[in-house]
Amino acid sequence: MIDSDKSIILVGMPGAGKSTLGILLAKELAKDFVDTDVLIQLREGKCLQTILDERDYLNLRDIEEQVLLSTHLPNHVIATGGSAVYSEAGMLHLKKYGPVIFLDVDLDELKKRIHNYETRGIAMHPGQSFQSLFDERRTLYLKYADNVIDCQGKSQDVLLNQIAEILA
Repeated sequence: MIDSDKSIILVGMPGAGKSTLGILLAKELAKDFVDTDVLIQLREGKCLQTILDERDYLNLRDIEEQVLLSTHLPNHVIATGGSAVYSEAGMLHLKKYGPVIFLDVDLDELKKRIHNYETRGIAMHPGQSFQSLFDERRTLYLKYADNVIDCQGKSQDVLLNQIAEILA
C-alpha cells in the first residue's frame, strides 16, 4: 500500500466523482481528505459560482493556484477542482505529495451527472461549451496523470479496488 505520508491526488472533470471517491478512498486508506474547491471557498468566504459572478474565470484560476501552492498536505486524499490542471505550478506542487490519478469519465456520462452546469462554479471561458471544456481539460489531465482510471460503467467499489491495486 502507499506510504503513510504519501498523498493521492485525484483530478478530473466536474462530475467525475473526485470528492465522492476521495472520501471513500480516504476512509479505506486511513488518510485525511481535502477538497481543494472547499479550500478556495473557505479562503474567499464565498461559493465558486459567486467568485465567478463577481470576478471572472481567470481570477478564480489565480485564486485556485494560490490555494494549491499554499497547501501542505501529506497523508491526504486530495480531490482537486476540475480546473486545477491549468496551474502547472500548482500541479507540480501537489505531485510532490504523491501520485496523480485521473478519473476519466466520458462526456455523455458527465452530462448526465451534471445538472447545474451554469451554476456549478466551473472556471471556463464565457460561452465555452462543455464539449470544448472537456476536450481542453482532458489533455491537461493526461499530462499530469501518473495513472488513468477509466470510470465508464464501473461501480464505486470497482473503482476503489482499481485505485487500491495501482497504489499497492
